[in-house]
Amino acid sequence: FSSARFGVGGRPQAVGEMSSADGVHWSNASPSLLEKAYAPSVLKTPRGYEMWYTEPGKYPWRIRHARSDDGKKWNVTDEPVLEITQPWEHYVLVYPSVLKIDGVYLMWYASYPHEDRETTAIGFAVSLDGLKWHKHPQNPVLRPDPARPWESHYVSSQSVLRLPDGSFRMWYASRKEPPFKNLYFALNTARWAGPTAKDDGSR
Repeated sequence: FSSARFGVGGRPQAVGEMSSADGVHWSNASPSLLEKAYAPSVLKTPRGYEMWYTEPGKYPWRIRHARSDDGKKWNVTDEPVLEITQPWEHYVLVYPSVLKIDGVYLMWYASYPHEDRETTAIGFAVSLDGLKWHKHPQNPVLRPDPARPWESHYVSSQSVLRLPDGSFRMWYASRKEPPFKNLYFALNTARWAGPTAKDDGSR
């Protein structure tokens, strides 16, 4: 998880760790394991633990990669693994959500599609090694829907799972139109039907 202390003298975003034997009762938070790290996504792979995270600070925010043998001591890859390169991306690449399916890494991430920063959208990228990524040419793959008041402006902070039928289910957060009275207003879901899955028509 990531956390920060805001305000004068506050520490920047950092990644910590907690553990649980049952998913209900959790240990106390560890000291910071990685500084200047926000919104981590972690997988255990043959290379150990791999983390993709946003590096906050001066714009533009990039997505970086780190590796660990034990999940506690992290070695950061020298160069960012995902940077702003597509016309729809402004200011930040944030909230990476990474899966590894059949030897291929899949990432969903968010950015501002407009310079006014009143909307966010979600892009998609793939990689064979988790380091060199190829963005979908038709990004963003999920946009706000003005016809749905609860998600008319923001869709981001997503988490994705592959379901037994081969489809992918995403849970994401959203905002209503400005003025933004809530950091996020609702939690929503969307489904991407894989090649062997039946499309149930959900968002």
